[in-house]
Amino acid sequence: MSTPEAGHGASADSPFDVTHAATVVVDSRGVIERWSRGAQTLLGYAAGEVVGGPVTALLAVGGEAGDAAAPLSERRQTGDGWEAVAAVRHRDGHRLELGLRACRLWEASGKVSWLVAVTDVVGLRSWERDQAVLRGLFAQSPIGMAVVDPRLRYLAINPAMERLDGVSAAQRLGRRLGEAVPGLDGAALEREAQQVLESGEPMLTFQQLTPSSADSGMHPGRDRVRSGSAFRLLDHTGEVLGVCHTVLDVTSHYRARQRLDLVNEASGSIGTTLDLQHTAQELAEVLVPRVADFVSVDLLDAVVRGQEQLPGPVAPTALLRRAAHRSVQEDLPEAVVEPGEQTSYAPGSAPARCLATGRPTLTPVVDLSAPWLAEDPARAAKMRELGIHSALVMPLQARGITMGVATLARWKNPESFGEEDLLLVEELVARAAVCIDNARRYTREHNAALMLQRSLLPHDLPKQSAVEAAYRYLPADAQAGVGGDWFDIIPLSGARVALVVGDVVGHGLHAAATMGRLRTAVHTLADLDLPPDELLAHLDDLVIRLSNEEEEAMGDAAEGVGVGVIGATCLYAIYDPVSRRFTVARAGHPSPAIAHLVEPVEFPAVPAGPPLGLGGLPFECAEMELAEGSVVAFYTNGLIEASDRDVDVGFERLLFALAHPDRPLEEICDTMVRTVLPDRPRDDVAFLIARTRALHDEDVASWDLSDDPAIVAEARHMTGRKLADWGLEAAVFTTELIVSELVTNAVRYGTPPISLRIIRDRTLICEVSDGTSTSPHLRRARSTDEGGRGLFLVAQCAQRWGTRYTAGGKTIWAEQPLPPAPAEPKED
Repeated sequence: MSTPEAGHGASADSPFDVTHAATVVVDSRGVIERWSRGAQTLLGYAAGEVVGGPVTALLAVGGEAGDAAAPLSERRQTGDGWEAVAAVRHRDGHRLELGLRACRLWEASGKVSWLVAVTDVVGLRSWERDQAVLRGLFAQSPIGMAVVDPRLRYLAINPAMERLDGVSAAQRLGRRLGEAVPGLDGAALEREAQQVLESGEPMLTFQQLTPSSADSGMHPGRDRVRSGSAFRLLDHTGEVLGVCHTVLDVTSHYRARQRLDLVNEASGSIGTTLDLQHTAQELAEVLVPRVADFVSVDLLDAVVRGQEQLPGPVAPTALLRRAAHRSVQEDLPEAVVEPGEQTSYAPGSAPARCLATGRPTLTPVVDLSAPWLAEDPARAAKMRELGIHSALVMPLQARGITMGVATLARWKNPESFGEEDLLLVEELVARAAVCIDNARRYTREHNAALMLQRSLLPHDLPKQSAVEAAYRYLPADAQAGVGGDWFDIIPLSGARVALVVGDVVGHGLHAAATMGRLRTAVHTLADLDLPPDELLAHLDDLVIRLSNEEEEAMGDAAEGVGVGVIGATCLYAIYDPVSRRFTVARAGHPSPAIAHLVEPVEFPAVPAGPPLGLGGLPFECAEMELAEGSVVAFYTNGLIEASDRDVDVGFERLLFALAHPDRPLEEICDTMVRTVLPDRPRDDVAFLIARTRALHDEDVASWDLSDDPAIVAEARHMTGRKLADWGLEAAVFTTELIVSELVTNAVRYGTPPISLRIIRDRTLICEVSDGTSTSPHLRRARSTDEGGRGLFLVAQCAQRWGTRYTAGGKTIWAEQPLPPAPAEPKED
């Protein structure tokens, strides 16, 4: 191999270059006439040792191993000479494999000699490999290569570059770099080449080309992406020869990377919520404009309603509902129906076939004369007007269920849909279909929970005179799910009323069902006329029992994770319109807010009981007197708690909303929704607003009675006179009978003090109180019994009756409807 000189890249020169190779001159008889310094260096012989001697003396016959090898091999003619490989003996005795290249030397006398260039075979083989690589790289490589001189004129162009640019070498050789290829930024190419010439630093480039239909060599309208480089060329002396440009078409790799990026993006942007329409819109936004000019997502109407679907094909005429669509233009010129509207596709159309087969339908070229378009004139007109030329329809399938179709169309993008688009869209739609199926399943459960919740909540407030009430129930968004908030107004004996608000921990069917059980239990315990603290204690026991039952039912699955544990909070209050006493107790629930007519709004100091289900801790009551017209607000924590603010802010806003309690209750409720409710509630919100009323003295009559049996007759007479004063003569007989039996029982079986109270409200209420806690029992007396018919008669005459216990004894009460008012006399 030739020796490099001064770092000028001489290693690239031919090993037979006479300036570097060993040279020998041999006459026609084989006698050495000349011997170069290179030959001395290579073989170790000085000129005086070999000149005049036969050249064959240098050949190593038989080799070191003693084999009878031929002295010359691989000999072949090369023009006026030959080349071969020879085994030569070095002066120190070792054997060398050398490459020989010989040519004739003619003298004027006619004498012929041979000039032989000698080089090491190893270096020769390496040089030949290098030359083969260079020739293959230029002539056979798929990498386009072009060489320009320092004046930026084409010197050489390989076949790959001709194919890439669509311009032959003959059309480009001798022309400037920026002039020869249409569609390329020639000025930029020349600036890059000039920079490489001046700096000597290689440059990497990246080009995205969008050729017009006139550009040859490329598909019209199809973007091409190229990776290129430019580097300076030097000769062995360091002289600048020009610049070499290399270009490689990386369109397929670029598109594959784009598809991968799109799939990765879709994994994070599709399915961010459990809302069907929102998920469908996310799919459309991913596909437009990078894959299609227009996308529509149509879901089966049954899927939108959350109904269960059976696996298998769908009838091509199935009713669909537009869930989402998107276009490259804001006015959506392709849309025939709006989101939320019902739609269907004609038999034979691509969407109909897709639904029927469950397989995608690729239409590279749309036939605008297809028969099905005659049955769908609206879509046909849109397709012809816009020039939709290619379409792709993909079924939305998950878990073997077809839920709808996604239709993609191109009209601005001149490129037709292909197999690569089909694979990409299939991947994206499959991801979206799983998310839509999850949303469908959630919608079904959410709707069931809503239905259960609505069936368990009061549809209307009961009629009573103690308070005027208004309420709001605001379910959380679909992502939070159905909660377990509830409220109630329960009429009690003596014209009193119970006000209740509660909240079950968690969401979904479990929370709604638990809320219904607790609400029923509160109604049952309220019928026993228990004070608030005792009612909450019984409710706490019930929650503990329910929790234990669920843990036992879950077995080992509940261990360590708290599955089945129920938690709830509750606020229970009783208001008496006669005494205007307000008694309240709470179990882990916020205190009510009271808006007085004169004093500021306050949160009364109600002892904080533990949430229901902890057990072992007592509940305490707070009692206060409320002026008539005061407004009391009961609410769940969803009203005042928000992720973006402190809970104290919620309380402050509630105080503001309750100011001026003389306003209509509906107006107060609206103000609370506007000012207190968080923008994005994390939980259901329920609140109940009650304005207190009072029963005045003219509607209440009470007497203290002795324990003398004769008092029974006097009680009847006092009752009759009071009813006559109220104009209720029609109720005198029945009421006197009830009073007679109740007072008789109190005198006979009770202890003093004994009292009688009659209340004129929506019903006529009779109450007899005594100092014992013995509970009376209703029984059916036999025909031979002398007594035992008192409470039976009361039950027959009264609309309802019962017993409530007080700190000083008990009260037996009976209600009967007020008699109708007498008709006004007609004038003649």
